[in-house]
Amino acid sequence: MSATRAVVIGGGVAGVTAALDLADRAVDVTLVEVRPRLGGAAYSFERDGLALDNGQHVFLRCCTDYRALLDRIGGSGGVELQSRLEIPVLRPGHAPALLRRSRLPAPGHLGPALLRYGHLSVRERIGVARAALKLARVDPARDDETFGKWLAAHGQSPRAIANLWDLIALPTLNLPAAQASLGLGAFVFQEGLLRGAAAGDIGTHRAPLGEIIGAPALRTLQRSGVDVRLRWRAQEVERDGERFEVRGEQDDLTADAVVLAVPHPRAAAIMPSELRVAAAAFEGLGSSPIVNVHVVYDRHVLDHRFAAGVDSPVQYVFDRTPADWDDERQYVAVSLSGAELEVAMRTEELRERYVPALAELLPRAGNAEVLIFAVTREHAATFRAAPGTRALRPSARTSVPGFALAGAWTATNWPATLEGAARSGHAAASVAMEHIRGL
Repeated sequence: MSATRAVVIGGGVAGVTAALDLADRAVDVTLVEVRPRLGGAAYSFERDGLALDNGQHVFLRCCTDYRALLDRIGGSGGVELQSRLEIPVLRPGHAPALLRRSRLPAPGHLGPALLRYGHLSVRERIGVARAALKLARVDPARDDETFGKWLAAHGQSPRAIANLWDLIALPTLNLPAAQASLGLGAFVFQEGLLRGAAAGDIGTHRAPLGEIIGAPALRTLQRSGVDVRLRWRAQEVERDGERFEVRGEQDDLTADAVVLAVPHPRAAAIMPSELRVAAAAFEGLGSSPIVNVHVVYDRHVLDHRFAAGVDSPVQYVFDRTPADWDDERQYVAVSLSGAELEVAMRTEELRERYVPALAELLPRAGNAEVLIFAVTREHAATFRAAPGTRALRPSARTSVPGFALAGAWTATNWPATLEGAARSGHAAASVAMEHIRGL
């Protein structure tokens, strides 16, 4: 096949995936990204001499497309995947509980962990097991009520929802069960916990995201022949006969096919004019924030790679201590999903709330000195995974031949995750490639 030009707009996981797919098929690809780096919503930066990630992005063993992308770009060495699902759950004034899957086949692999889970009563544990079996039969296309309403209707107490169901719902949906779509909640539990025993094993990013995604992606794209243009703002795309004009602030690009892989609030303004009326529906997807609290202590306070908190404002806390630190300091990061309250709080207010909260969960933190305290905020980290969003998420294929959409907000069936972003990139590249082959 002769070289054919495609332009990918956006250098996040979705855009990188699409660009590599097209380059693999002998397409002449240009990727443009408005920022000075790749990675999109998964990035890191330096503050106070410390490399901080904008968020504590995790993935599961079932996130096959994202894991394949890491393998492709050489980022897998910076991540760690559990050999068996294990979540330490901390509660002020109580012994830690451990949610750890057994070696039984699904769904029995979760039974022993539930029966031993000390942060719920015996009756609540049995009720959780019954509800989980019923959840396995819920159609993920159901988008007419909240996950929390369904759980309550199936005997789940407020404490069971807060101390167990939200441990999974919050980090994957970026909303608590009380606000999240039933369909997306069902999908997460079915795909990650109920279909396969190993599917829910958790992967974490041990190195900074810039070293795992951003820099390796740039090297891989360039080795694959992709023309990567950073600090290049795409203003609009218009059709010019059978081709597309991608207009930028300084110059324009001509393409046979275009993949638009930017966040949904920005997408409508860039799309071809004939799509912009339909794109107004994207605004209904809304957004949900994520806040991360970064604390460096003068001593070791957390004994786990990560842990969940219940009866505490701390949702999850991660050990992010750099591998090259050779003293007693420890860097921990608190991840707060669906953080509508916290995103509006000043840094000092967050410090007043979360330093004592960490001391309640981690007793050694009470006597430790805080060396660094920092906060990162993503005001529009994901689309809002509430009921009604399924109908608003567009497919990769648009009504304009050769123009495709990508991003975790598109209709991947997955919530707004790294896996959803990677899958959307594959889908968009397929749409663009189909058009190119027909030229």
